[in-house]
Amino acid sequence: MAPVASDDAGAASGPGAAGGGDREPFSGRSEMALTLASDTAGSKRTGYRGQMRIDLMAGATLSVGAVPASAEPTILVFDSGLGGLTVLDEVRRVRPDGRYVYAADDAAFPYGRLNEATLVARVIAVMERLIAVHRPDLVVIACNTASTLVLPALRQRFRTPFVGVVPPIKPAAETTRSGLVSLLATPGTVARSYTRDLIATYAQTCRVALVGSPNLANYAEAELAGEPVSDAALAAEIAPCFVTAEDGARTDVVCLACTHYPLLRARFERIAPWPVSWIDPAPAIARRVVQLIGPVPRRADAGMAAVVGTFTGGAPVSAALRASLAARGVADLGVEAMPLVLQ
Repeated sequence: MAPVASDDAGAASGPGAAGGGDREPFSGRSEMALTLASDTAGSKRTGYRGQMRIDLMAGATLSVGAVPASAEPTILVFDSGLGGLTVLDEVRRVRPDGRYVYAADDAAFPYGRLNEATLVARVIAVMERLIAVHRPDLVVIACNTASTLVLPALRQRFRTPFVGVVPPIKPAAETTRSGLVSLLATPGTVARSYTRDLIATYAQTCRVALVGSPNLANYAEAELAGEPVSDAALAAEIAPCFVTAEDGARTDVVCLACTHYPLLRARFERIAPWPVSWIDPAPAIARRVVQLIGPVPRRADAGMAAVVGTFTGGAPVSAALRASLAARGVADLGVEAMPLVLQ
């Protein structure tokens, strides 16, 4: 299968993907991607394990494959918890005619606590069931950890195309005026060598603060469950993102490198010590989905159907969480109980 190439607009092109377009002015949207290509030569060029080829221009990882055009494509959005709802929102905006399944592997949340072998086996097992039941035309892996560690294995196992997400380092470097950028992520993302490689490649002229938050993903889950934490607790997590250098320069861009974090963005903006640009990769993922499956057909009904929600944990959904999910279109809730068994 041919690798994906980037055009000047930062959009990937290749089998099943449409061409790009004029680059639009920055508006908090990520233009960065880690594209997974199946050619061995590409993996040797980059040195990345899992046969990965870096293309940090489009905001999403792309599993290249022929995607038949469909007036009502079935799109599965997958995450370890509720963070993928931020991606679901953006994808539904660009393809409101789609049939959507939101799958949360809450039995294994958070993925950052699992070692790589366990995580790969877990995601493959859950995905096997989800694909068999829902038969999606496209799967969006709305989780940084799963995207970077599991996508190569998913592509080898399934014919279904996958789109994923990685930290938006390149657009942050292009956006900053002060040269001070912060990457707000889980401790696992901060610790991984690929994050540092991206910074070395695309943000050489920037001073990048890596901020690993052990609590924000849980705080975002609590927010949707109607149990928000205090402003003080949130402020403590994001405080290291705001740096003032000896020359007086201050951080002006913060990358939200976990899909849970945009759920708290409005509160971040309110409690931040000074205004910054918050970069959310979700809009770029939505654009990538359109490149793969095409825009809304003219004949399609503009209305949005309810999203099917499925959870692996098996626990009852609280009234507050049910209301939060319904507000995002996830009204038809079900359970694919798959307890996590650790050896």
